[in-house]
Amino acid sequence: MSSLDADTVLYSILALVIIENALEIYISLRQVKVYRNALKVPGELTSHMSEETFHKARKYGLDQENFGIFKALLMDVLLLCLELYLGLIALIWKTSEDIVNRLQWDASNEILVSCVFVLISNLLSTFKSLPFKIYKIFVLEELHGFNKQTAGFFAWDQVKSFLVTQVVMLPITAAIIFIVQRGGDNFFIWLWVFTGVISLVLLTIYPIFIAPLFDKYTPLEEGPLRKSIEDLAASLKFPLTKLYVVEGSKRSSHSNAYFYGLWNSKRIVLFDTLLLNKGKADDSELTDDEKGKGCTNEEVLAVLGHELGHWKLGHVTKNIIIMEVHLLLMFLVFGYLFKYAPFYEALGFQPGTRPILVGLLIVFTYVMAPYNAIINFAMTLLSRRFEYQADEFAHSLGFEDQLGRALIKLNLDNLGFPVYDWLYSTWNHSHPTLLQRLARLKELGETKKQQ
Repeated sequence: MSSLDADTVLYSILALVIIENALEIYISLRQVKVYRNALKVPGELTSHMSEETFHKARKYGLDQENFGIFKALLMDVLLLCLELYLGLIALIWKTSEDIVNRLQWDASNEILVSCVFVLISNLLSTFKSLPFKIYKIFVLEELHGFNKQTAGFFAWDQVKSFLVTQVVMLPITAAIIFIVQRGGDNFFIWLWVFTGVISLVLLTIYPIFIAPLFDKYTPLEEGPLRKSIEDLAASLKFPLTKLYVVEGSKRSSHSNAYFYGLWNSKRIVLFDTLLLNKGKADDSELTDDEKGKGCTNEEVLAVLGHELGHWKLGHVTKNIIIMEVHLLLMFLVFGYLFKYAPFYEALGFQPGTRPILVGLLIVFTYVMAPYNAIINFAMTLLSRRFEYQADEFAHSLGFEDQLGRALIKLNLDNLGFPVYDWLYSTWNHSHPTLLQRLARLKELGETKKQQ
């Protein structure tokens, strides 16, 4: 590899950061223009969406986008570039070495120093992001009626999140350093195998042991909905073992549903906000704003028919395979580049100091940034294709009308704005827009009638 001086590397990284964020901000500004100029309910939704709800959604979307642009400018451009230019990463590493020395540990042990480095970095990152989290939840979400968190709930949530993150990250960090140090010339293969195994382990243990630390999960009570879901799963040979309702309403009014689990042990989770009146037979406990929100049992089944379509069509498996191939390529490039001295000197390290963890950060975040942008865009396009296929699967189960109604209800309940700039939607949305999905369902229905 031809050698570049440290300044050239640094200014190249800074230019990359600025260009990447400038593109994102430009695309966001296109959508801001749409929020300001789209003042009429689309014809397809006039019988479902009132003018009042439309303008509430427009204002919500505009506030979210403006907040995102402000955060990107401050955090991802100004602050990040300043940190890179001043050598903050090298300073944190030096501080980590000093702490290890003060604790009378071995400062030449890179695993120990790396773990302290991760702890300090995560602490700084948490404090930097905290004002934005507070504003988003207690100002933006509160203003538009979605926030359900109290200050105490939020504070305890942040503490738990930080502690759990450290418990998970520190052993993984130690293992990564150990593998790179001891894995020989082909360490990247062992690193790839390790991360693959860890990913599967985390996919398994997160919903069982970690998620319940943050939200309350209860089995869906016996009744028509549970029986219908179990019958649907059985008809598709979906290995359903557990069926939960998560009390997401304590956190937010937004709704969702998902499944998880490996091989022959799958669990389905429904947000209580997805269910009509939170699944309560007696709505006297609900506020006026909560009454009537959510989907009927038939509409919930349609949503699950879509989700189970992802499983039946192998979308989860395909995504895992793509992710593993992507990781192998990333580790291969890391193995080739991580000893390149100017990368470290550009970030303020003294000649000869090349921490493995910092090398991983540089290669994955900056060197591979153009590749990552292309891959992320390609995965967004693939995801949209998968969503259409899952909608078609739900349609084949006879849920055309129910899925359409559910999509509209979820969009209304979540104040989703139905009009998007084409470039913004193509670049950012992993799902087709509401109007695109409704049009596709209508097309499928017409095709079915003609057959």
